[in-house]
Amino acid sequence: MQQALEEELTEFFGRGRYERRGEPVSYRNGYESVTVKTTSGPLALERPRLRNASALGFASEVVGKGVVRTHALEALVIVSFLRGLSVRDVEAALEEAFEGPVVSKSTVSRICADTRERYRAWCRRRLDEHDLVYCFLDAIYLKLRPDDTPAEGVLVASGVTLEGRKVLLGLQLGSRESYEDWLDFGRDLIGRGLRSPALLIADGAPGLWKAARELWPAALEQRCTVHALRNVTKKLPERLHRELKARYWRILDEAGSAAEARTGLLALVADYRSAYPSAMAVIERDLDALVCHLRFPSEHRKRIRSTNPLERSFVEVRRRTKVIGRFPGETSALCLIWAVLELPSRGWRGVLMSPRAVAEIERLRRSPTTNEPNTPSTEEVIAA
Repeated sequence: MQQALEEELTEFFGRGRYERRGEPVSYRNGYESVTVKTTSGPLALERPRLRNASALGFASEVVGKGVVRTHALEALVIVSFLRGLSVRDVEAALEEAFEGPVVSKSTVSRICADTRERYRAWCRRRLDEHDLVYCFLDAIYLKLRPDDTPAEGVLVASGVTLEGRKVLLGLQLGSRESYEDWLDFGRDLIGRGLRSPALLIADGAPGLWKAARELWPAALEQRCTVHALRNVTKKLPERLHRELKARYWRILDEAGSAAEARTGLLALVADYRSAYPSAMAVIERDLDALVCHLRFPSEHRKRIRSTNPLERSFVEVRRRTKVIGRFPGETSALCLIWAVLELPSRGWRGVLMSPRAVAEIERLRRSPTTNEPNTPSTEEVIAA
């Protein structure tokens, strides 16, 4: 860091120390001792000074005026907070790790408060740059205050682009997860430039699907296969759960096309319908939406047949909000939920988009699509 400070000034002058070259811009003016708090503990540095720095518009980008800690230390504070430690716990943990006080409680609070500004900027950002292929929609219900009844709903949207990159698209309060809530949420995304995805993946919430069909009429629909199976097993005796689950997943795993999976699920329904008609009605009602993922590239199918990518992130959100217990307001709660979701999203494993996969997706986008039940896909017509 000391070397970087020296080179920064050399670059500004356009000449090395004691080197004479052309008319001097300014002159060095000794050093200023500074201590910067880092993830390796306090670091003593000698910051070079120059005459008339403010008039010349020079400010160090390595360790500027007023800098007392590195971005890495700030990131460590925020990550510790989001992982479940309280403000006091973060302060104590850092003091123990570095064998001395590194940041105060007020500093931890201030660093975490800066996250709110980043959240506001994230909410305003444009979404035009994302060529969306898959869009996952789901909601998480949380008690933002201990006496909240019922729990508050937070609507979440994430997606996968044509480059295979996973992105967190948006989140918004939606207390009842109603048609109006989802419609308002979707309109905000579209208003910021989000284009229609090729495939929507969501659970069976009727308000969600009604709004989605109005917002993105050209998108194909995939009903979450995990949620659907849970709804089926709720209506069956426990002794049949293992047998039905194994058969259900085998049909979806081994099917080479949507038509083949549809035939397999209809056979499963026929075997159980007489004894358990209400359970089988769940599959029959969403039959085409349960197999729609099989119209997409084979290497993507298991990852786009459920909302599991979002559900796994929700586990961390629930754990963190449980520690907080009470939020001062909606913005504060949404800010924390965003930060907890945004943290793992940086490390989300992307989806492989081979030239063949991209070509298949583009062909599906160009071909006329329909979400009407019992209507064969282009793939099925060709097979026939």
